[in-house]
Amino acid sequence: MSNSSSLGEAFTQIAEGRRSIRAFKTDPVSRSHIEQIVQSAARAPSNCNTQPWLAHIVTGEQLEELRAELPEKFITGDMAPDYPYDGVYEGVYRDRQYASAATLYDALGIPREEKATRQAWFLNNFRFFGAPAVCFFSLPANFSLREACDLGMFAQNFMLGLAANGLGSCPQTALGFMANTIKPKLGIGDDQILLWGLSFGYPDWDDPVNGAITERAPLESFLTWHS
Repeated sequence: MSNSSSLGEAFTQIAEGRRSIRAFKTDPVSRSHIEQIVQSAARAPSNCNTQPWLAHIVTGEQLEELRAELPEKFITGDMAPDYPYDGVYEGVYRDRQYASAATLYDALGIPREEKATRQAWFLNNFRFFGAPAVCFFSLPANFSLREACDLGMFAQNFMLGLAANGLGSCPQTALGFMANTIKPKLGIGDDQILLWGLSFGYPDWDDPVNGAITERAPLESFLTWHS
């Protein structure tokens, strides 16, 4: 087998094997290991090579303080994102949103009518699903959509790098809702816009929630050939 074939198979395995992990072991991930993955992720492309992404990784005591504080802030409505969350999902996009929720709560064994139980479980977002580390992604405040796309490519590299190293992650828009708490806690100024967070660590495969695998749309539904 050629080296290119081996690399292609490895990429397919990593990309198709990556999933959102919502239960983690408490085992810490070494700083050197994380930095190596981040350094590789930073090979992502960006407009004019501006590399606009900013990453804030939190572990240890500061993480535990946020883990205790954020759920209470969310419950009381004390939240203010740096960017508007005003998109409306309609048609097939809404169908996919509902199907994703159904897959998650089916894995947890929580029926749709048990809304209070579902809401209580949702708070685990703000406890980082027990992960030993979280990365918050931000942009310089004067940047916008184009640079956000660049940051997304960097973040995807990071997630694939974690998966390639036996680690799991969960990208969480919900953490961006808490910018008014997270930024002061980490000393992040108004010169940065916090977009979202990524909980990561070693997956707990014994937890049923990690058996939730969302479906992907068929290729012909989003790919158009022009020739």
